[in-house]
Amino acid sequence: MAKFLNTTGVSYHLEELIKNTQDRLILISPYLQFHKRIKDHLHNLNIQKKDIRIVYRENKLQVEESNWLEVQNGIRTSILNSLHAKCYINESEAIVTSMNLYSFSQQNNDEMRILVKKSENPELYNEIYNEAKRILIVSEEIRVSVKKVIKKADIDKADKKSKTTKSNGKRYTTKEISQEIGVSSRKINSFLNENKLMYKKDDDWILTKKGKEFGGYEKEGQYGKFVIWPKEIVDLLGKRLK
Repeated sequence: MAKFLNTTGVSYHLEELIKNTQDRLILISPYLQFHKRIKDHLHNLNIQKKDIRIVYRENKLQVEESNWLEVQNGIRTSILNSLHAKCYINESEAIVTSMNLYSFSQQNNDEMRILVKKSENPELYNEIYNEAKRILIVSEEIRVSVKKVIKKADIDKADKKSKTTKSNGKRYTTKEISQEIGVSSRKINSFLNENKLMYKKDDDWILTKKGKEFGGYEKEGQYGKFVIWPKEIVDLLGKRLK
């Protein structure tokens, strides 16, 4: 027999499902942002060498979670860009829900979900488990790596330096930064995007407010808009990406 859970109930049962895993845990959620207690439970399971699999959507992983997962060597992660389902399942229980594994959703959204116990409804549990396995199969397993973050203090420091050193006003394209520091343009663009200094819209690179504060400047070129940067960001990226 399946059990209906409201928002409060699902948060409690989800934590219990993770904590009580004996063998295998599958977490399927487009968005990830772990509550501290969830991290503690996952870390404990990882130490015990339980089989932990997490599937999420590409570019929907918070930097803090990415850095935390990078040191959890036993936790296997996969991405599936078409993922919209949210399902959390171990060897004895499954939760199918509207809620992402995301702190904001747990604390602010009105959610509904169904809890299915294998002992009470093995046929329904097996259907959910088989679909979870299918999602694992079609997803692409990846190794999460640490993402280096530009902090506000770095921006303030670079901005102050640019004012006190009287920069010559030259600004650098991504290609020129790449040649200057010996890092690929794709990696530089990815870093600037992840740190919310600019974002891609169609074929254009658009500055964010944070990027403008850093001294970025938009230009129109043959292939659309692009961003050029002051010398200070070249120095900063050289330290962060090498």
